[in-house]
Amino acid sequence: MASDLDVELVVVRHGITSWNLERRYQGQRDIELLFPDAEPGLNALKEALKGEHFDAIYASDLTRCRQTLEWAKPGATPASVYLEPRLRELDFGEYEGKVYDELKEDPGYRAWIDSVGELKIPGGESAGDLRARLDGWLSTLADNARALGHRRVLAVTHGGVIRELRRRFETVDFWEATVTQATGRRLNLTHRAREGEWQCSFSSAVPAQASATP
Repeated sequence: MASDLDVELVVVRHGITSWNLERRYQGQRDIELLFPDAEPGLNALKEALKGEHFDAIYASDLTRCRQTLEWAKPGATPASVYLEPRLRELDFGEYEGKVYDELKEDPGYRAWIDSVGELKIPGGESAGDLRARLDGWLSTLADNARALGHRRVLAVTHGGVIRELRRRFETVDFWEATVTQATGRRLNLTHRAREGEWQCSFSSAVPAQASATP
């Protein structure tokens, strides 16, 4: 029987885009990073990852994540780089490209907000659909880690994906699970071979937050 497996997963959100600044739902629209606005966050992320070695890197195949990876990835070349569609943002369907003021009177939109994303968006996904995608990716992560020796993994993805990972592994509230652009979380995970499930023993912010103690 396979033994349990420890993996450190660093998962970060892409840098800022024009639609982030305009507070538009991006979803799976292929929006590029906004320069020079994105540079301060990307530089801070690059500094936070400097000197780290990763056995594998996974990134959403959308342009804003690929750009973030190219800008911020550590200097050492990993053994494997995977462009992973399952790490795309939630598909916001009919809401993509719109802002809150355009949607706030829509009863369907209000119901979706009140359900904290559990209802299916017209033409898009529900939070359950996103979790199912992530379940498949996490299974692949375990298989590759076991077969290829991946013990330290970087993933570049989207806010909704990180929100669901935090809800799963950090048991935080939906509204508290948000991370800003070009930031993320470091998760110490163990894959339990018998149960076929991941468990998290520790998590922290990336970049690391400054201590409040002098």
